[in-house]
Amino acid sequence: MEQLSVLESPSKGITRLTRNSKIFKTIIKSIQDKKGSNIVSLDLKNIPEAVADFFIICQAASTTQVRAIADFIEDEVREYCDERPYKNEGKQTSQWVLVDYISIVVHIMHPEAHQFYRLEDMWSDAPLQKHES
Repeated sequence: MEQLSVLESPSKGITRLTRNSKIFKTIIKSIQDKKGSNIVSLDLKNIPEAVADFFIICQAASTTQVRAIADFIEDEVREYCDERPYKNEGKQTSQWVLVDYISIVVHIMHPEAHQFYRLEDMWSDAPLQKHES
């Protein structure tokens, strides 16, 4: 039973990510380096239904750029943070690529997909921060 109480108590050594976390900064810089646009982060920590602490969303001008940003994020996070994504999806069509690091989920979207799905509106109760391109 002791193990269950540890899971219930977030104050026992569990560190939550922030926008100052190394992995967060590495992802934002990777997107900026590959000229991603409309970069925003959504802080989902206070939303019970959320599957991650943060969503980072950006737009890319072409499917080639979508894939290039996704690949670069994975390379940079592996090199500087020694982390590999839990999962990635969408690289086949590269309209919307998702790179999942469990606590941070990155969405790289082609303009049409970004406009159609409007993730920022779906999660409008989450604090949003814009990041310069």
